[in-house]
Amino acid sequence: MKSIDIANDIIPVGEFKSGISKWLRRLRENQHPVIITQNGRPAGVLISPEEYDKLTCQQAFLASVQRGIAEADAGKTYSTDELNDKLAGYRKNL
Repeated sequence: MKSIDIANDIIPVGEFKSGISKWLRRLRENQHPVIITQNGRPAGVLISPEEYDKLTCQQAFLASVQRGIAEADAGKTYSTDELNDKLAGYRKNL
């Protein structure tokens, strides 16, 4: 994700509402996230669909790694021979 340009990427909700098309075009062109404020405080972040997909994919990957580490720590592991036998069984059922 590109870094936020404080001078240009933080806008009040009223300005966003009056120029939604302009902000979507800018997002598409420069790929900077847009911070939308309400009453002077951050209220939302607008990112491109590609950036959203990237973030959700990364989140799913990290969650999978964390599950794997937790299972390994709990002793839920297979030896190479056990794994090969299990995979062979799955292949037979395909």
